Amino acid sequence: MQNKVTKAIFPVAGLGTRFLPATKSVPKEIMTLVDRPLIQYAIDEARAAGITEFIFVTSRGKSALEDYFDHAPNLEQELLKKGKDDLMAVLKDTYMDSGAIAYIRQHKALGLGHAVWCARRLIGDEPFAVILPDDVIAAEKPCLQQMVEAYEETGGNVVAAMEVPPEKASSYGVLDVEEDMGHIVKVKGMVEKPAAGEAPSNLAVIGRYILTPSVLRTLNEGKSGAGGEIQLTDAIAKEIDGESGVFGYRFRGQRFDCGSKSGFLQATVAFGLAREELREDLLGYIRDVVHLDRAAE
Repeated sequence: MQNKVTKAIFPVAGLGTRFLPATKSVPKEIMTLVDRPLIQYAIDEARAAGITEFIFVTSRGKSALEDYFDHAPNLEQELLKKGKDDLMAVLKDTYMDSGAIAYIRQHKALGLGHAVWCARRLIGDEPFAVILPDDVIAAEKPCLQQMVEAYEETGGNVVAAMEVPPEKASSYGVLDVEEDMGHIVKVKGMVEKPAAGEAPSNLAVIGRYILTPSVLRTLNEGKSGAGGEIQLTDAIAKEIDGESGVFGYRFRGQRFDCGSKSGFLQATVAFGLAREELREDLLGYIRDVVHLDRAAE
């Protein structure tokens, strides 16, 4: 029986330069997708997967992110006074129990592998998840929950994977597949951002991982990879020939790259249309825009 995954690392130290000037004062992770910040989607997904300890790897200027998970007594009193119980319930979803959340500083931007390594002392010798809040996944069953169920079958290291067009493979870490078992694939190699035409498959790794503590021991070596950064992909690749192995998991759902403006806008439309109280107005507006565009042609 596999050890339960109860800890998750959230690397949130990035500056979010693609969203300047907004991110000059607002951390990218609390930019709002419909009416919830990106980080709330990640937290909700982690909770659904049984995560009880949340580790944030942050940097200078992220205090608003820490405040977001704190209690807000004045706001609570105002909502209670006005009898807004429904909004109180929404507010409570943003709270984290004392001791459930920890913040670690990444003082130098040395890559995703380095950010995960920064949390090593809080992970200890247990399996753990890594969630990148930029990757927002719309799914009937949350993506990390799907992965935890797969991990209970496979053990080892499990990375979320999705099929991408060949021309986009160079933007991702790509899996070299040894055995394809449907939703689960056994991995024999991983290539970080392969050159055009050299990707071993069209299965790209996206921002969800379940990892063994031996990955942290590899990261301890501090070896830099692509772009001169300490790559998490490189450390995971070293596990392929080890006892635990590496598996890719084709998750069921739609992934949005909310680290890009285009992806963020696409997610806003998709999540807005999924909300019953917003769908009719938003759909009507989209139809009007499309009609005007066609008329202009």
